[in-house]
Amino acid sequence: MKKFGFLMFLVVIMIAFPKMADASSYSAKIYLDGQQINLSSGVKVENNNGTVMVPIRVISENLGFDVYWNKATKTVTVQDGSQTVTMVIGSQQADINGQRVQMTKAPVLRGGTTLVPIRFVSEQMGLQVRWDNAQKSVYLTSSYDGSNPGEEPGVATSTVDGISFSENRLMVAVTGNAKPNVSKLSNPDRIVIDMVNTDFSDTFSSNASFDDVLKTGQMDVTGYPDVKSVRYSLYNSNPMTVRIVIDLNYAKNYTVSGLENGSGLFIVDLNTGSNPTPGTGGKKLVVIDAGHGDHDPGAIGVTKKREKDFNLAMALKVEKLLANEQNIEVVLTRSNDTFLELKDRAKIANDLKADVFISIHANSGPSTASGTETYYYNESDKALANALHKEIVKAMGLKDRGVRYGNFHVIRETKMPGALLEVGFLSNKTDESKLFDPATQDRVAEAIVRGIKGYLKVD
Repeated sequence: MKKFGFLMFLVVIMIAFPKMADASSYSAKIYLDGQQINLSSGVKVENNNGTVMVPIRVISENLGFDVYWNKATKTVTVQDGSQTVTMVIGSQQADINGQRVQMTKAPVLRGGTTLVPIRFVSEQMGLQVRWDNAQKSVYLTSSYDGSNPGEEPGVATSTVDGISFSENRLMVAVTGNAKPNVSKLSNPDRIVIDMVNTDFSDTFSSNASFDDVLKTGQMDVTGYPDVKSVRYSLYNSNPMTVRIVIDLNYAKNYTVSGLENGSGLFIVDLNTGSNPTPGTGGKKLVVIDAGHGDHDPGAIGVTKKREKDFNLAMALKVEKLLANEQNIEVVLTRSNDTFLELKDRAKIANDLKADVFISIHANSGPSTASGTETYYYNESDKALANALHKEIVKAMGLKDRGVRYGNFHVIRETKMPGALLEVGFLSNKTDESKLFDPATQDRVAEAIVRGIKGYLKVD
């Protein structure tokens, strides 16, 4: 049992004290398999720009791990019989059983004491954890059976996989039997969504606007006068409850739809007109996906311009143009600099039963590579790809690299006709200049709209 001690200590500090001031010491109640663990006083941890560091001496002095320090190479090696972790002071590269991995922060020396990043070590060991915010206690299990101490087994029957805000609608992708309870509150005005027996999925934390230690996050909303921001958190741990709050600028009515017939998406719609659900009323529904986002910049251009910025700029321009089309409704997978997993981008389109899915990207390759290419996955998607490609090539004025088959997740997993656009090469100086020219972007946005309308045969 002793060998689990270090892991517990790491996770406790990571969860209980993620926003500490530098070089402060703390204590917390820690339970291993229901038994409280007593840590010696004076243990100090450090918050290094959001990464919590812990003295390596805790391992050797208190917790039974083998620790080896090489003063000449400034290398520390930790072993537990089955796992060997080697770290070097000042280097973010670590060695795990012979495999190179990247750490968020490098180990440091403080007055002769080696500090290592808690999160990195704990993730390597795979401990199951539950944090009780009311009692300021952490419960750890050395073997996991799907339940948590103090809870009924299996209460977290659902997960929140992704959150986005577009067209004055909050869209939440979920897995499992989620049952959102939505209410409107005042002073200040806000809409609150609670989902009991629900947790955030393991992949949700890949979004940098989410603190996977505190289990809280916020999405700033711009361009919509009704809404200030969207906040979300693990509001309660017993039972597991995810809370999402739409902060309003003034009182606002809403409608809720989705999750019918096994749908994995529900929508809180602040548009209280006649079409509470996208694509109803005989309109064609188009989903526009701006590739990459947030911590994932995509390709980097010759002058360090980022693909994610081009993708979003184009998606917003296309959205603006489609908003003027009476027979087409548009939904963006992201309308700001946020990140969505590939599966969540496809899930949004599938759950909305969109008529068309288009993912916007910019290419990268040798500096001599130039031109526009468009990808499809299914033969039935080829007509859409052709309609878009023809128009975009004319608008960009670059080499026509053709319409091609591509095994890309977002067009492979979507159930409607889809196309992935590679408008130009950021790695080519001429292409990059055109991609970020506002006038060219306007022409390409108009071309995409013409391609969509021609394919859908709408006026």
